[in-house]
Amino acid sequence: MKRAYYSNNIEEFLTEHDSSILGELTANHSNRTLEELQVNAWRKQITILKNQLIGFQGQIYFEFAIPRMGKRVDNIVITNNVAFIIEFKVGDGGYEKHAIEQVIDYTIDLKNFHEGSHNISLIPVLVATNALSVSEEYSRVIVHKTAAKCNQYNLAETLKKYLSENSESIDIECWENSIYKPTPTIVEAAQALYKGHNVKEITRSDSGTINLSKTAECINSVIEKSKVKGIKSICFVTGVPGAGKTLAGLNIAVERMKADEDEHAVFLSGNGPLVEVLREALTRDEVLTAKENGERISKKQAAIKANAFIQNIHHFRDDNLLSDNAPIEKVVVFDEAQRAWTNDQVSSFMKRKKGVEDFNKSEPEFLIDVMDRHSQWCTIVCLIGGGQEINTGEAGLEEWISSLKNHFSDWKIHYSSLILESDNYLKSEESRKWLIGNGVSENELHLAVSIRSFRSEQLSNFIHELLNTNIQNSQRIYSEIKNSYPIVLTRNLEKAKQWLRDKAKGTERIGLISSSGARRLRPLGIDVKNEISAQNWFLNNSHDIRSSYFLEEVATEFDIQGLEIDWACVAWGGNFYMNNTDWKYQSFKGTKWQNIHKNLDKEYLKNTYRVLLTRARQGMVIFVPQSSEFDHTRPKAFYDKTYEYLKEIGIQEIE
Repeated sequence: MKRAYYSNNIEEFLTEHDSSILGELTANHSNRTLEELQVNAWRKQITILKNQLIGFQGQIYFEFAIPRMGKRVDNIVITNNVAFIIEFKVGDGGYEKHAIEQVIDYTIDLKNFHEGSHNISLIPVLVATNALSVSEEYSRVIVHKTAAKCNQYNLAETLKKYLSENSESIDIECWENSIYKPTPTIVEAAQALYKGHNVKEITRSDSGTINLSKTAECINSVIEKSKVKGIKSICFVTGVPGAGKTLAGLNIAVERMKADEDEHAVFLSGNGPLVEVLREALTRDEVLTAKENGERISKKQAAIKANAFIQNIHHFRDDNLLSDNAPIEKVVVFDEAQRAWTNDQVSSFMKRKKGVEDFNKSEPEFLIDVMDRHSQWCTIVCLIGGGQEINTGEAGLEEWISSLKNHFSDWKIHYSSLILESDNYLKSEESRKWLIGNGVSENELHLAVSIRSFRSEQLSNFIHELLNTNIQNSQRIYSEIKNSYPIVLTRNLEKAKQWLRDKAKGTERIGLISSSGARRLRPLGIDVKNEISAQNWFLNNSHDIRSSYFLEEVATEFDIQGLEIDWACVAWGGNFYMNNTDWKYQSFKGTKWQNIHKNLDKEYLKNTYRVLLTRARQGMVIFVPQSSEFDHTRPKAFYDKTYEYLKEIGIQEIE
């Protein structure tokens, strides 16, 4: 893929006619509405760069693509041993914070995801053409805590500060041809796919991309066959932790939306905060993109489209309770389909919340029944996960199979080959036998490659061993990942917050997270009962006190499941603590703690901490509070052994 609109060696760039450079830039630029404004900016950049790069040798790039962010860097200049990432603000008389963050974000993205940039010196440079000269601290620039700053007259002088005559020059051909392997957050992925980017552009590894593409091809084939033959079909997709099941689901929904608008493909999730955040992110992004393209679209208009594409599964259910007609959607993707509710859970909810006395269907049965109203064809895609159940009343895959067997035997079933190999999916031998006899096993419906953590593939393994109190395995894995994925420990909340602020660069998101059952963190200012606005917490910038950046509002497992941040502080509660060699499980009722006895409830609580400890993309600090001498709900027993256990694993305490 051609990454830049224009590239050339610096010597040839200096002698090439401006109109020739502009012609190539314009030919590669897809946005026609902003052409005059953009061309004028390019003219100014070309003039400045030709004046300032005299005597330099190397390569120059204009509009270099950063696919994960859906953006382009104004310029990259590679000379000697440094790649300069340059952002121009033509006409600006100052160095704005958002512009500094922007160029740092580009630099960090290349450092993390562009293979050729992993081990070279990358320097972010902000050129505010009309600003005064500023001398920035060298040590802060080279670690990307800020950008080098200059105006149109001292760019050359600024670049020379970071060059070393004795270092080996960058191999430009190797750098240019190296692989870009991003791991977008689910929000970034949704925005990129919605904009029309291909899944191959925004996913990290070749094998992961192949895996996602094969899964998409398999499901598309099922859908097309269903359309041609007029049949109803259902696909069950599984995946290893971090394999991108949600990404696969969004990809399918977007592909079907592009293939045939009349299918009204929709992505459904029971995860309320995920739905809210994705809808708001797509809405904001569409408004911003339209503005950049010289068009006007109201937030309300953008929201209508985003809200139709991503829906809450419970709202979809409730809407279809009001009518017996077939829904407009022909293709529905259910994220985390194993969390659909049991008959008892739905019946109880309908009676309490909807006033419906005699509802007698599980959520899987009702959802298939809704789609079964279509007189011709339709397809359901179920994304099935395991090991992170945190709610009571979840039906699991068993109920989907039971519903198909007892009520919808004419549906064509395609299922992941892994479903029969693992007890995580079907525990009943009867269900297994029926599925073998009535469905088609597809290898492509299993996502076998993790694409989540670019820092450490082993994070989920480490947390699994830690929660299962396998000390030796935990110690071994921690020693392998601690340098690439920092995990540290403290008993001081302010130190934890400062660690996050020190680690984050550019707009990397930091946040405070904790268990919804950690009720006695409230004396420390961590109130898990205080509900947050997920959109504000996950999407708003560092100026907004409601955002995660302020480290004031705490997100619980229900807010953050399915989402991620860059750096997290996990505040450990007294509801789950180490007691010599194993965990103790508690819930806080009224004025005191009560032991949890049911194994299922214990599993939910352990999974709560599994979710919390796997939400940070780049690293985390674990905060275990000190006990209180006068508060009987916060004794030493609830905290000290946990802290000692984490230290025994090898997790280092911050100074």
